[in-house]
Amino acid sequence: MVGANLKSETMKLIEKRSGTEAEMNAIIEQLCQPGGPGLSGNLVDSEGFPRADIDIPVVRAQRHRLDELKNDHKEVTEKINLNIQVLHSLRLTSTPKDSGVETNQNASVISADASASLQNLVLKDAPSANDVDMISSVPFAMVDEISDGSPAAEDGLQLGDQIVKFGNVKAGDSLLQRLASEALLNEGCPIPVIIMRQGALVNLMLTPRSWQGRGLLGCHFRIM
Repeated sequence: MVGANLKSETMKLIEKRSGTEAEMNAIIEQLCQPGGPGLSGNLVDSEGFPRADIDIPVVRAQRHRLDELKNDHKEVTEKINLNIQVLHSLRLTSTPKDSGVETNQNASVISADASASLQNLVLKDAPSANDVDMISSVPFAMVDEISDGSPAAEDGLQLGDQIVKFGNVKAGDSLLQRLASEALLNEGCPIPVIIMRQGALVNLMLTPRSWQGRGLLGCHFRIM
């Protein structure tokens, strides 16, 4: 019974997290559209005057809302992970004579649902050699700018590196927005990244974080 209630609660949290991610992605897409201010771009021009090409109050409101959603996202993710751990614990401590089968099924179902629904959940380990073999080695973006002392530089990313996989982002549409979203959702957490450098695949772990410069990584990607 406990397992069933916990599963129901966790599924509701997953739905809440999905809604939070959808709202975050919508805001990120608006801020990062061509000519937009981005997630942390200046709101004043080179002469120090407010930019006339953007609605500054709206941008500030969107950025503030994004910070709120990011905090909500982190809190819900922590609750989901805790619930999944409890469900697995219930499965391991149960016996076949009681509700062990039911609990095992609940734990298995919730683990599968969480894996399918929480696509932005941070992977704990870097991709193995087998993982690399299974991923297409065709890059989709290249690092064309990187700042000294930035998180990206400190974590091993170099100018000219070609991105094959960035967390859950591999290829497709709206890549710049998806890359920005992946970094924002995983602020403070390591993201497994596969790059191509001088013709060889290399595994890195990049941790988006605040620093003295702009953005969470301090680099710029050019879509190839």
